[in-house]
Amino acid sequence: MLYIGIDLGTSAVKLLLVDEKGAIINEVSKEYPVYFPHSGWSEQNPEDWITAVNEGLAELLADCDKSAVKGIGCGGQMHGLVVLDENDEVIRPAILWNDGRTHKEVKYLNNVIGKDVLSENTANIAFAGFTAPKILWMKNNEPDLFDRISKIMLPKDYINYFLTGVHSCDYSDASGMLLLDVKNKCWSKKMLEICGVTEKQLACLYESYEVTGKIKPEISEKFGLSPDIVVVAGAGDNAAAAIGTGTIGNGNCNISIGTSGTVFISSNEFGVDNNNALHSFAHADGGYHLMGCMLSAASCNKWFMDDILCNKDYNGVQSLINEEKLGRNEVYFLPYLMGERSPVNDTNARGTFIGMSLATKKEDMLQAVLEGVAFAIRDSFEIAKSLGIDIKTSNICGGGVKSKLWQKIFANVLGIPLNILKTEQGPGYGGAILAMVACNEYDSVEDACKNLAQISETVYPDKDLTNRYEIKYNKFRKIYPALKNTFADMITEE
Repeated sequence: MLYIGIDLGTSAVKLLLVDEKGAIINEVSKEYPVYFPHSGWSEQNPEDWITAVNEGLAELLADCDKSAVKGIGCGGQMHGLVVLDENDEVIRPAILWNDGRTHKEVKYLNNVIGKDVLSENTANIAFAGFTAPKILWMKNNEPDLFDRISKIMLPKDYINYFLTGVHSCDYSDASGMLLLDVKNKCWSKKMLEICGVTEKQLACLYESYEVTGKIKPEISEKFGLSPDIVVVAGAGDNAAAAIGTGTIGNGNCNISIGTSGTVFISSNEFGVDNNNALHSFAHADGGYHLMGCMLSAASCNKWFMDDILCNKDYNGVQSLINEEKLGRNEVYFLPYLMGERSPVNDTNARGTFIGMSLATKKEDMLQAVLEGVAFAIRDSFEIAKSLGIDIKTSNICGGGVKSKLWQKIFANVLGIPLNILKTEQGPGYGGAILAMVACNEYDSVEDACKNLAQISETVYPDKDLTNRYEIKYNKFRKIYPALKNTFADMITEE
């Protein structure tokens, strides 16, 4: 049997064709643009996603036995606001997860409505990337468009709608909207009232592995597929990636270094960080998880290489970094290129190099970028530690950690062994696994992960290097507090 996994990312959609044993039969990637119409804004055209999925499916299925395809699962970028009118036409470009325009709405929600009220009703507080502040922004700034909203959707759910005609949403993705009562897995009436929307405008809720519908007849005909192919609800990108790496059950951890960076700690039971520095979300396995999210991770490396150095030879420049200098770099980098979420929750924060001198070279700056991302991930680890969570090891995935150097930096900054998976295909692989469960290929998500998520190697920390990075991290964590007010003053001046 064959299954399709779709990963609707920020820069491209990646489609996988996977057999029932988890082997990748084919994979296709299709890029699309991100638009930045104003400073701090980030948007995409949902129709670009549909075009990319259409083109990708045609290539993905070109040489396979199409009669063997049984199910489709989608993972995708979270929090994005997709709004449809009464004819299911897109009203405006999607406002993405890394968009920072909602600072006024975030302040209103956290300070006027109150963090206690938000946490009580959703298990979370407001962050600029979440969906509810975006809805309020539309209400405040685009009232005519706001009045036309018939359906509010998330990015990957718009793809599922394209495939099935069903308005659906899974609990893991819905958790990041600040509209879901995460503990009770239902839409929060209080939050709908605050945002001025109704439950009718929201999608039906499902567990990630539940079937939401079959592919539409026109999809079946267009691609020569069986009309009986089912589509599952899927999951937010981090929950889907966690499924793909087997990060399920109680107390397991996955670090994902893609465009954004996340620390994902799975749990069988619902729990909340009392300071709400970590997000409390539902998981795609039917349980829950805590998650810390930084907005710019591998994108920091891409920015520095592509836009600053104008050099696509990532490995070549990294090879200039003398590993003897790891833990001894005098240059530091705050990776807040789009503001920051966990744990500082500051849309004003910005990327910053500090400690440079006339002796500083490009490789020192690149090393600072790689280390700065690892330090920022550790910030979320420190919050988990404060909750009594002892993370002894973690899986790690994402395009960023294909770099052996970056793997080593992460293992030693965190001071724990990091597991690299044999098949590391991110959210799309997790989506395919969820489809397998829905089609009874496996008895449960746990059963599927046990059979399909296998470790290829483990990167172990070195005691001396870990000690050096401990000193560097304690210096790094002083930089943001020292600059916080300066960042705010700079934005005010703009």
